[in-house]
Amino acid sequence: MELIWYLIAAIGAGIGTGLAGLSAATVMVPILIVLCPSFSGETGAYQATAIALASDILGSAVTTYTYAKHGHLDLRRGGIMFVCIVTMCTVGSYAAWLAGNVVLGTFTLFLTFAIGIRFLVRPDTSRSDPVHSGAPLDLKGILISLFFGLTIGFGTGFVGTGGGMMMLIVFTAFLGMELKTAVGTSTFIMTFTALIASVSHILIHPAIVLERYDALLICASVATAASLISARFANRVSNRTVGLVTGAVLTVMGFGLILLHYWDFLSRFPLFTGTLDCLGKFILYLIPCVLLIIPLRFLTRIPSFVYRKLLHIIAFTCVTLMIMVAANWQTAALASITVAAVIYPVLAILENQPWYPVLFVEKKPGEIKISLLLLFSMFAIVTWIGWASSANATQPLLLS
Repeated sequence: MELIWYLIAAIGAGIGTGLAGLSAATVMVPILIVLCPSFSGETGAYQATAIALASDILGSAVTTYTYAKHGHLDLRRGGIMFVCIVTMCTVGSYAAWLAGNVVLGTFTLFLTFAIGIRFLVRPDTSRSDPVHSGAPLDLKGILISLFFGLTIGFGTGFVGTGGGMMMLIVFTAFLGMELKTAVGTSTFIMTFTALIASVSHILIHPAIVLERYDALLICASVATAASLISARFANRVSNRTVGLVTGAVLTVMGFGLILLHYWDFLSRFPLFTGTLDCLGKFILYLIPCVLLIIPLRFLTRIPSFVYRKLLHIIAFTCVTLMIMVAANWQTAALASITVAAVIYPVLAILENQPWYPVLFVEKKPGEIKISLLLLFSMFAIVTWIGWASSANATQPLLLS
């Protein structure tokens, strides 16, 4: 079972690196610590961090090469941060060993989720006054680079995560880089910091290589492949598309990592676990439907009215499924409200894409997002009125 979690952690880390310059440790460390029992010992978090850093080396290197090949690399504006981060990451790595079993910081978890939401709301990071690649830093830029370079460098070595995410913020928000250039520059720096920090971790604790070589090889190879694929995708599409995909990936990753981090506390509440189980089964049903309906729409000559009816069937069977698997009316209603709250802003963001009206066969603008919002909202109300008022309101309708 741990092998599956290795693969999931590595794929998630690689996608995050290739799309947004995300450190592999941001995704990999919490998955290995929480879901893999062999990493729960006294030095488990330190070993997980070292494996994540080692996975970052080739993953960041192939990502940098891909972005640099397309002209998305600015070493002149990122040079000061490069020197500061590389210098301080070794200090942070040694401090992490002295501190003991260091785990992923809560700040990074919420930062990943928040930045994901930010890119969903504003996917295109192009500035009205863009800074040309290679432009020299002014005094303000130098001071910003020194401050953040020193702090990010120490944090990368100490916690093993957050470096790529923080560099993305500094490069785009403070130094004026556009998204792709910021990712290419940050992964260039991460290649060296990951190399130095991982070597430091291994020299301090050689058991990482001697005892965990299987996890190290699997995570490093899979993360590198995922980084290369996602980086190639990012450099072949528009900035807006990259922003949307990056936002979706970071939002899902951030939310999932927050759940993992607080799972011991959240699992004490049956309403939460029941709602999460209901949503999980809803997603498992929806994925094959999506994989079937998209090729059917774009690769066949199916009449639009027939295709539209198929969409109706999928929508109504989704709410039926949620009734069948819910343990009680509260979980069914809450799961439906959650779907309504998530699906409306997502569709509002996507509706400007050229493929959107073709995929959903809209008769008028905004029809699909409003219809689905009303569907799942009304389903929650009907479930509350109908199921809750019945004699068996507190009993499962069907076995979940």
